[in-house]
Amino acid sequence: MGRIKILLGDITDYEGEAIVNAANTSLILGGGVAGAIRRRGGDTIQEECNRIGEIPLGEAVVTKAGRLKVKYVIHAAAMGFNKSCTKESLKNAVQNSLERCREMGIKSVAMPAIGMGIAGFPLKEGSKIMLLTVTSFIEQNEVPKEVSIILYDQETYNIFKKTFEKIQKES
Repeated sequence: MGRIKILLGDITDYEGEAIVNAANTSLILGGGVAGAIRRRGGDTIQEECNRIGEIPLGEAVVTKAGRLKVKYVIHAAAMGFNKSCTKESLKNAVQNSLERCREMGIKSVAMPAIGMGIAGFPLKEGSKIMLLTVTSFIEQNEVPKEVSIILYDQETYNIFKKTFEKIQKES
């Protein structure tokens, strides 16, 4: 399980190959993680998202990363403007983000708590869905080599850490 890390911090400071944006289906980088990515990475990320246009719920697409320290931003649409985050859309968004990593040979990626901020999906349930999806994917694939879950606040970090420890004990 050394390929998964649970970290407390700012995902926009990550220095691997890619970060995942907790996106909406319209790929509008408004608030939360998406807003932070836009502020730190610059408007070129939003401009590239605009060229891509709307994507299906649960899908993930890749753009360049502007001024961020990574090469790519993977936009995982676990919610839409009129579509809330569900168990299925969360699982699919995480799975499809990891698929984009595999397809592009991205070895190191960081993810936030997708769907659990502005989208309002419950933290305990969401952390379990995310971590089980990541664990299953990396057990079956060599890439990405490392997945860091970077959480912005102590409460979210504590919940993810506890959930991860429980999953590790059960496997």
